[in-house]
Amino acid sequence: MSRRVPRIVMKFGGTSVADLDRIRAVAARVKQQVDAGAEVAVVVSAMSGVTNQLVGYCQSLSPLHDAREYDAVVATGEQVTSGLLAIALQGLGVDARSWHGWQIPIRTDDAHGKARIEGIAGETLIEQMQAGIVPVVAGFQGVGPDNRVTTLGRGGSDTSAVAIAAAVRADRCDIYTDVDGIYTTDPRIVAKARKLDKIAYEEMLELASVGAKVLQTRSVELAMKERVRVQVLSSFTDGGAPEEGSLPGSLVVDEDEIVEKELVAGIAYSRDEAKISVRHVPDRPGIAAAIFGPLTAANVNVDMIVQSTGADGLTNMTFTVGKADFARAKQVLEDARDEIQYGELQTDSDVVKISVVGIGMRSHAGVAATMFRTLSERSINIQVISTSEIKVSVLVASEYTELAVRALHAAYGLDAA
Repeated sequence: MSRRVPRIVMKFGGTSVADLDRIRAVAARVKQQVDAGAEVAVVVSAMSGVTNQLVGYCQSLSPLHDAREYDAVVATGEQVTSGLLAIALQGLGVDARSWHGWQIPIRTDDAHGKARIEGIAGETLIEQMQAGIVPVVAGFQGVGPDNRVTTLGRGGSDTSAVAIAAAVRADRCDIYTDVDGIYTTDPRIVAKARKLDKIAYEEMLELASVGAKVLQTRSVELAMKERVRVQVLSSFTDGGAPEEGSLPGSLVVDEDEIVEKELVAGIAYSRDEAKISVRHVPDRPGIAAAIFGPLTAANVNVDMIVQSTGADGLTNMTFTVGKADFARAKQVLEDARDEIQYGELQTDSDVVKISVVGIGMRSHAGVAATMFRTLSERSINIQVISTSEIKVSVLVASEYTELAVRALHAAYGLDAA
């Protein structure tokens, strides 16, 4: 019986295609997969630094630029890369063709600058791959209902790759980046951090949402929804075409594929946090709506929340926002002071969110207690706590970031031997 030809989507980020030499190296890596007998499609980001340059052009001409024209400009970075890689592949004897988002088409909504993919016609790409042609697709972009170019937001090429993998029914989506896999925590902080062979979608989604920057959150959401197996691996390590069973990176897969589930998969941290405390508020029905309603109207996303009521009957509401929304959130609350009737507004941007994530938490008690005890033993004060089924997050002073991450990594037995 003949062996089924594997179908793989390979995605390369900006650092992987930063210059012509790296584009040649990517072409050689793609050729290895083609020579190994795989059907291959490639998704590329813009060359490193190009998108920032294009965004800068738009902002310099007009801070309040038309988002539709912004998309027309910034989408060109990926278009250049896709064309260059197709040329490099052709130079190696590989039949290749570049594709823009509108040519496939990748259909999105009309939210320019942060569009969401609504559908991809995968038939043409499948026909190309079956004919031995490598489609090189410009990531990060699509086409809206009005047939204008849209972009998916920063990091959107990961989402493009996963969506295309789903559309062509790929065996997996290989995302090549500047790290060789997913680690139990940041190896720059913890030298004993371990690379994970496999991690569940839910764990990766939680890690991405609380600070791990290996994969973009929306791409993990889509992979989980469509059950796309995603491998994270480095484009800067040598080696031939990876085969199933001997994959060099980290696989993001369904929980059922993981035989032995670790209690904790990883420790993540996010410095992109700011704390706001609305203090001495009359404790009355609707007070939460009075505080968070104006913030929602101003498109400020609120994360961790804790409420307490003192003996004087007044309420204190403490919550976190992203640092990019910090100034706007303060202004919104100051403008709403008469309606909220708070006595004092306290803010602090010198904080960090530390999170412990693992699907093993569902069946094991004491994970949070271990976290609290470990931090207490290092005299690290916890300011805010939030939990989910497979995550515990705390807010602490930023000066304790490295100490907290190292201590927790050791406390949960994640240090490599």
